[in-house]
Amino acid sequence: MPRVIATISLKGGVGKTTVTAGVAEFLSAVFGKRVLLVDLDAQTSLTTVMIGPERWLELNDRGRTLATLFSDALDGTAYFDREAVLQRGVSSVAEVTGVDLLPASLDLIELAEELSARRVLADDHATAVEILRRAIAPVADDYDFVLIDCPPTMGPFTLNGLACADGFLIPTIPDVLSTYAIPHVQRHVADFAEEIGRDIRELGVVISKYRPSSVLHQDTVKRLRRDTTIQNVLPAYIHEGNVVGAAAAFEPWPTLRAKYGHHGHYEQFEALTRAVMTEALVKLP
Repeated sequence: MPRVIATISLKGGVGKTTVTAGVAEFLSAVFGKRVLLVDLDAQTSLTTVMIGPERWLELNDRGRTLATLFSDALDGTAYFDREAVLQRGVSSVAEVTGVDLLPASLDLIELAEELSARRVLADDHATAVEILRRAIAPVADDYDFVLIDCPPTMGPFTLNGLACADGFLIPTIPDVLSTYAIPHVQRHVADFAEEIGRDIRELGVVISKYRPSSVLHQDTVKRLRRDTTIQNVLPAYIHEGNVVGAAAAFEPWPTLRAKYGHHGHYEQFEALTRAVMTEALVKLP
């Protein structure tokens, strides 16, 4: 059985997608794991990072994204073809060979409101949040990890992601505004887990865009580590830097060392991935 992990933040711009993509690539190339990425964010950032904008546009035009899955659920149609939508062997890094992707679409924006209404009106509230779980169940056992990139809301797509998840990560920048959202994420996940009768465990907070010279960042990390309501602050911080920003572009690289190797970013992502694996092995079934 795979470990299914959702990455969630209610604050945009905190490095959520960068963390998800980086961990997936390191799980594959460094630790030899098979990974399924699920992009539920209508911004499609994870999708374009992993397959590039041109390939995404072609898939989107042909209806080969997760938007078709949710549209089918609303319309009672059956256009979603999992094998056609599932993109195998994604990543612009040549040594990353074990990552597959279920891509997102801008069309998810239009579907969100209707899905929310369906959940409110349905006699069985659980049905509207089990769409994704039912879709990936037949292939889930092909993977060691399933990483789900959720949008920065607690709307229907995030709930679908959580309904699949065994655990979740909370990426954050160590500043006041970004960390303010952490207890809101914790509360919403706990309430939803109770509602659907699942144990969705907090794996920890991921520090991204960290500036070691910033007193604010240093103090914020110390505060988070003292906070007894936070399960864990993972002991590997992704530093702010041009290399991390450039990693969001779809460009060919021979190795992860070539992509992330400047200013310690390779070591930071390797350490973060190791920490995520450790937490998952300890906390998840």
